[in-house]
Amino acid sequence: MPLLEVNKLSISFVQYVKGSVQQRITVVDELDFAINEGEIVAVVGASGSGKSLLAHAIMGILPKNVETTGSILYGGELLDEKLLRRHRGREIALVPQSISFLDPLMRVGKQLHTRADGEVQDKERDSLFERFQLGKHVARLFPFQLSGGMARKVLVSTAALGRTRLIIADEPTPGMHPDDVAEALGRFKQLAEGGCAVLFITHDIEAALRIADKVAVFYAGEAIELAAADDFKGQGERLRHPYTKALWRALPQNGFEPITGTQPARSSDVQGCLFAARCSSYAEDCKTKRPESREVRGGMVRCLHAT
Repeated sequence: MPLLEVNKLSISFVQYVKGSVQQRITVVDELDFAINEGEIVAVVGASGSGKSLLAHAIMGILPKNVETTGSILYGGELLDEKLLRRHRGREIALVPQSISFLDPLMRVGKQLHTRADGEVQDKERDSLFERFQLGKHVARLFPFQLSGGMARKVLVSTAALGRTRLIIADEPTPGMHPDDVAEALGRFKQLAEGGCAVLFITHDIEAALRIADKVAVFYAGEAIELAAADDFKGQGERLRHPYTKALWRALPQNGFEPITGTQPARSSDVQGCLFAARCSSYAEDCKTKRPESREVRGGMVRCLHAT
């Protein structure tokens, strides 16, 4: 049984257009995936593709005007508010994308300690501070006194504890020195080897591939491919979706080929495949038929013509 299982998760909200006229926009559409204990699943994709919304949905911190359908299971149980209150900050931990998640009026050290922490967790966090070269004085600072890189290290330290069973790391490494990035990635890997499940959300495919077992590729609110990390090799011959292949070939070491066009807004009236207008493998039915998730060569893909 997967530790975390997301079934047909859709996230939508209402916005006002033309004065008082309302329009419902689906920003994440029927998302399916699962993470096992001891597994690292990386989520990659452009800004606006729904990566952070997924993290917030799992943690139960979406805005109140957002509507969700589908289900999220944790350990086989529905992850509702009651179960979240029991495990959030203990077994389930978030490394948030923004340092605004730190209370600006509270010293860092006080924010790092929770009621669930004992002497073991405090020593473990002190050890992480040492490994990230954060002096003991950092605990006495306020968030505004931290550099961007220091704040990232603090945020990683709040979650990367041995008691954690599920970590959702939302862009945890931007602004960090390469040595600190390696240290953070190594810590996530170490926790996974101890049985923790890690959802690693990032723009950095290369960083993801250093630790991930699987990679989920997001595009315009859809998970369009779920592939083993080992599939990202050569010119992307083992990848399935044209967008995933294009992302891989856009890396400097793989040819630095640009992807034409832009990701469509979810409010746009696209009837068929959301990637069709940019796709090198475009066919006429891509314009009218929305692809469903299906298994191809041991991975998942949303593409009518993937083989």
